[in-house]
Amino acid sequence: MSVPTIYQSQIMINMASQKVLMVTGASKGFGLEIVKAALTAGDQVVATVRSGADQLFTALGKPAALTVVTMDVTNEAQVKSAVATALEKVGKIDVLINNAGYGMLTGVEEASDAEVRKQYDTNVFGLLNVLRAVLPSMRQRRSGHIINISSLFGYDSVIGWGIYGSTKFAVEGISKALAKEVAPLGIKVTSLAPGLFSTDFLGKGSYQESVNKIDDYADTVGQVRQIPEQLHGQQPGDPLKLAQVVIQIAHTDHPPLHLPVGTDAVEMLRNNAAATLEEAARWITLSVSTDHVVKK
Repeated sequence: MSVPTIYQSQIMINMASQKVLMVTGASKGFGLEIVKAALTAGDQVVATVRSGADQLFTALGKPAALTVVTMDVTNEAQVKSAVATALEKVGKIDVLINNAGYGMLTGVEEASDAEVRKQYDTNVFGLLNVLRAVLPSMRQRRSGHIINISSLFGYDSVIGWGIYGSTKFAVEGISKALAKEVAPLGIKVTSLAPGLFSTDFLGKGSYQESVNKIDDYADTVGQVRQIPEQLHGQQPGDPLKLAQVVIQIAHTDHPPLHLPVGTDAVEMLRNNAAATLEEAARWITLSVSTDHVVKK
């Protein structure tokens, strides 16, 4: 999608300025590609993984600009320790890229309490754990940029991805409020919502499914369960290009709060906004009928 001329002057990218980026969930997918792109751009990178830190460091050629730390975002104590270790080594974190997360394909009713809590532990509470660990150093420096990786499903929920989508709705809401809270402190926030990209996200073992399957949902959720295998490897988005977008945003003086990435993400945002406004217009009389009558 081309950038309208009216907005061109707002996009100021300074690639000459080296940044220190922390990328969570860096072992594969978006996280790994973002790490590679940042190193190529000349940035310093702190990559976090749940396991295999030495293997990742070796696989990337042991560059001097890379620090790999073990960090499970659901373990708050480990997050605090990992961030402290990173800050001791690299001195600062200019940009935090909250990327760690996973998908779950399930009908809303089908998902168990434990499955839903596990999804939120990583996608929402884990994100908050990292925010709480990194923000104090950013506040102290009165500088920083947080990029939270959301999803097109954070714009509109679809059959089979309601629980996962709800975690991304949470990321959108958290990002919007946080942006207002930290703006006076010189810190920026971007919620970046990718569409469907050819990563392992839809691969077997990368996303989870609820154990429970309800027959009444065979024609809805059941049909959606067939899609990942059919679509995997055919997604429209190029993850290498997404990584380049992230690096550009990390080096942008005035980054956006919301950034859909991919034609499908842009269309999801547009269509949902239009449908929501159309429905609100149809019910506007009832919606505004509850105000107190003002006596003149």
